[in-house]
Amino acid sequence: MSVGVEKADQQLQQWLQDNPEVARLQVAVCDLNGVMRGKLIPREQAAKLSGGVRMPLSVFGIDIWGEDVIGSEQVFETGDGDGICEFTGRGPLPLPWLDTPTALIPLWMLDEQKQDNTGDPRRALASVCAEYKAAGLTPVIATELEFYLFDSRLTDSGQPQPPSSPFTGKPTEGGALYSLDELEAYELFLRDVYESCEAAGIAADAAIAENGNGQFEINLLHLNDPLRAADDAILFKRLVKGLARKHGYRASFMAKPYGDRSGNGMHLHFSMLDSDGNNVFDDGGDFGTEVLKHAVAGCLAAAAQSTIIFAPHQNSYRRLRPNTHAPIAIAWGYENRTALVRIPGGSHKARRIEHRAAGADSNPYLVIAAVLGAALEGIQQKLQCAEPIEGDVYSANLESLPLSWQDAVTAFEAGDCMKSVFNPTLRQMLVACKQQEIDALATQVSEIEIRSYLDIV
Repeated sequence: MSVGVEKADQQLQQWLQDNPEVARLQVAVCDLNGVMRGKLIPREQAAKLSGGVRMPLSVFGIDIWGEDVIGSEQVFETGDGDGICEFTGRGPLPLPWLDTPTALIPLWMLDEQKQDNTGDPRRALASVCAEYKAAGLTPVIATELEFYLFDSRLTDSGQPQPPSSPFTGKPTEGGALYSLDELEAYELFLRDVYESCEAAGIAADAAIAENGNGQFEINLLHLNDPLRAADDAILFKRLVKGLARKHGYRASFMAKPYGDRSGNGMHLHFSMLDSDGNNVFDDGGDFGTEVLKHAVAGCLAAAAQSTIIFAPHQNSYRRLRPNTHAPIAIAWGYENRTALVRIPGGSHKARRIEHRAAGADSNPYLVIAAVLGAALEGIQQKLQCAEPIEGDVYSANLESLPLSWQDAVTAFEAGDCMKSVFNPTLRQMLVACKQQEIDALATQVSEIEIRSYLDIV
């Protein structure tokens, strides 16, 4: 057992000793779709975690419906063998919405030879972090996550519907952007979210009511540990969905649950510290250093090939539409929320980059790895970016992100930067997973197609 694994195991055992009421443990890894996959074990079996939990290497490439991806090399070609899942050192996450006191133990995987050649997205981010360490840089990361609350019941046609306000008893309506009344109406739910975040060590910051029916955004504070920031984002999503059930709602991070309302984004803010703790993006003024501009150029150069990371599902492309505050054009600007990359204002000491492409339905490990990997390539190659865009980027004639699911997969396969960021196993698993999902949904005929064409053409 390595020193790091041994320390993590000791931390887990101490946590269990300090929390004797916990009777069961969920032990889980995060798959490529950002879904937690794992097992439920009794507390008495926790000692066995020291030797690692065995799960199939293919577990990371399971499709969105929980089915094996037949095209994945990790299924039949390798005999669907096991890997060894170890405690990450992050967690445990108490699950207060369950009747039996339970905690989630996050794991990550190595293969039988203890090598990192798996499809584990957390390992992929760890590899990018190692490159930053070798370069003498420390990324500082924060995420902003948007989500919708819904009534626990779907409509008769299977559609989501807004929750009824705890204050008025009426369905929540849109147009409540930055509404304090909306925050007060859902105060009990939001209180539980903040208390649960505190118990789990998730640094939750400001909450706002967004523009959709029952839509909220909660920001997570900046951390100088990208792995911890991604862990917190994944755990936060699980926590919000569980607490919503406790309060009689559904919560969803789906990119575009309503076609005519705002989508759910996951904006990523990042800066970088040198070995002396200085922000290498800070030039003492409003515009940032050349290093910042090289990082921006790297992000823009890799934007098209990393779109499948930011928009991983068919529904994701309903969010990437003009005039929606979701980016389409590959452009950057100062204080410009219509651009893919925005440089926020404020104190020069906090000069940072905001990457606005990812939906809340994306995998935080993969998003942070893709963005940081592209930024580092821009810095190391001293890439140059075009002039920043002022005003409405949507109306400018600029290169676009891939706006179809299939085109995004194709761009990812061809992209040299993504080949350097992600190992071949993960890339093959991700492409096979997305292709299986694309093919499966292509056979489904929607209700609107039947209504439009069955008796007309």
